[in-house]
Amino acid sequence: MTGAPRPPVPAAAAAAAFEPHALGLARRWRRMRKNELARRVGVTAAAVSQYELGQARPSAAVLARLALALSMPVEFFAAGFPAPATPGHAHFRSLRATSQAERDQAEAFGEVAWRVVEVVERHLRLPRLRLPQLDLPEPAQAEDVRAAAATARAAFGLGDGPVPHMVRLLESYGVIVLALPDVSERVDAFSHWYGQRPFVFLNPAKDDKARSRMDAAHEVGHLLMHHDAEPGSQILEREANAFASELLAPSAVLRDELPARLDFDRLHELKRRWGISLKALVYRGHDLGVYREHTYRRGMSLLAQWGYPEPGDLGPRERPSLLGKAAELLERQRIGVDELAGRAGLPPALAQTVVEAATEHVPELRLTPG
Repeated sequence: MTGAPRPPVPAAAAAAAFEPHALGLARRWRRMRKNELARRVGVTAAAVSQYELGQARPSAAVLARLALALSMPVEFFAAGFPAPATPGHAHFRSLRATSQAERDQAEAFGEVAWRVVEVVERHLRLPRLRLPQLDLPEPAQAEDVRAAAATARAAFGLGDGPVPHMVRLLESYGVIVLALPDVSERVDAFSHWYGQRPFVFLNPAKDDKARSRMDAAHEVGHLLMHHDAEPGSQILEREANAFASELLAPSAVLRDELPARLDFDRLHELKRRWGISLKALVYRGHDLGVYREHTYRRGMSLLAQWGYPEPGDLGPRERPSLLGKAAELLERQRIGVDELAGRAGLPPALAQTVVEAATEHVPELRLTPG
């Protein structure tokens, strides 16, 4: 199939095939209230609610104004993309610190990204989803979470060593990983199922390798352990943190490698080896009984004095690359981002935003003759 762009869908045809869910999706992505949208379009807020609920259908003229107000092509509202099946709930790292509008916008970006992935998979076979199946007892004990992480490590073929690249690992097992666009710095990270695949979203503002690895491991903990759990529970967050810590550095190995006293030269070596922060190492040392309470407090106090970013930078955050590579392959088949956008019913700039969110840009060294 070549990259000949599709002709735009007339507003009358889009109105005839109007998909109510698409209107709510576009509105959440633009973070626009119903009354504001209604005012811009010249209808009542009640009418907007009826459109989103499928109780009424906008006329072609009204749909054209809705599309203009939401900066979407009219075909977005009739692109044949009903709401994806989304089992469970999205797990946000900073649920209490974010507003509902911020979370709605972040989840809407996930669904926009899902549209792009759906179109990509019509042309390319992405890695098959191969996440291990874990069943955590309720209530779960600390040893249950450690056992779950050990099972996951075995399924991922990690042995007893470090995870070389947490984001690449997830992508190779069929998880779609993206950097969040400029939605809100308070949206720390989150994970959610869209259709048949889980998606993990990381905040690029945290340009720290250790933190990005912990965020990714934390979100896979939610995906594997908390299938139907209601998000927001501090218990679930603690379980995901414990899972992430164990996934990145198994206790049985780390306990023997930690120095018996606060030797920060040795802790820096372990930070580089395992790709986790000094703070995480001191915390794990206390949790594993290597450091007593006064040693732990002294270590945390020193780290607080040194501030953030902490010493021993590991380099830039881990970045996803799966969709970026897919877009490169499709470009060779003369299927560009504009074509993907047309088939997903998206503005080209928004489709490009999705692709960029999953593209690793390697700095290029240019030399000029002297």
